[in-house]
Amino acid sequence: MIALYIFCIFFTVSAFFPATGNPHWFFRTADFVRLQSIAIEVILVGLLAYFGWQFSTFEWIVAGGLVFSIIYQLHKVYKYSSFYPRKKPDFPSDGCVSILAGNVLQDNKEYDKFLAECKKYDPDLILTMESNNAWEEGISSLEETYPFSVKIPLENYYGMHLYAKKELENVSSQYQIEEDVPSIYFDYRLDNGKKIFFACLHPAPPSPTENETSKERDAELILTGKHIRNLNRPAVVCGDMNDVVWSRTTRLLKKMTGMIDPRIGRGFFPTYHAGYRLMRFPLDHLFHTKDLFAKVMERTRYFGSDHFAMYYEIHLKKKAEKATKTPLNGDDKEEIEELIERAD
Repeated sequence: MIALYIFCIFFTVSAFFPATGNPHWFFRTADFVRLQSIAIEVILVGLLAYFGWQFSTFEWIVAGGLVFSIIYQLHKVYKYSSFYPRKKPDFPSDGCVSILAGNVLQDNKEYDKFLAECKKYDPDLILTMESNNAWEEGISSLEETYPFSVKIPLENYYGMHLYAKKELENVSSQYQIEEDVPSIYFDYRLDNGKKIFFACLHPAPPSPTENETSKERDAELILTGKHIRNLNRPAVVCGDMNDVVWSRTTRLLKKMTGMIDPRIGRGFFPTYHAGYRLMRFPLDHLFHTKDLFAKVMERTRYFGSDHFAMYYEIHLKKKAEKATKTPLNGDDKEEIEELIERAD
């Protein structure tokens, strides 16, 4: 029973680690495993009831803590589930762009499987992350259909490639925080002449094998948010962000840009780890401004990577309401500057 009590207390307390604001990976990990943590906590409550429940004050406190933690975590993740009421997009479209974005895993050699997904969806844009010179060569046949590209082959698991059916505008490779971790900014012109800004990101995660803290990842997300906040026009942020959508940093990104997460009410769409069904987290995201809507959002089949890719069909609203900036209070502004200063 002592071991059971220890597990109960640990899972109760660890659920609140991210709320401390500590950027170390140990404290941020709880954000990633909330779905798994909820399942474990439910099992622990059952075990408490099964193994010699004595209704002592201590056991009531332990059980109460678990139940409170479950409710807290459900509050965090509920609206990203398919149970959350969702108003299906029914807006007149004023143009569309589709994108297939996937972390292909640098060591993965199953190029044909990825190319099969590209052929299946036939998107306007294809974004690969963790793509190196071998991947550039392995999927070079894409250039027959996608003659315009941005290629950043790197051997450090942060290479990026972008393929487009038509010419992109104002393309720039950004190294916002780390000199070997790129992102790609560009404008995509719809058939009606209107433009959508894209920011494609793949910041390094907080982990024992990568960055010890989330400082770099948080700062890159927030810097991208500041850029979009100043644009005041249709915009999309897309990529493997190595963060979950219910984290404080991602929620702050959405608040400062007024962006929408098309995942809300559709389901979790966990993309990592593709090889372990019970240990999957939603790490690959797309956010868009309110003058856009996502008509289609799908997770691809397995193609040898540790991630699934995501396919999105993004439409410009025909009669879009004027974009309004979400007001930021003093605490928000202070946190934004602190997150950027941490990385500096």
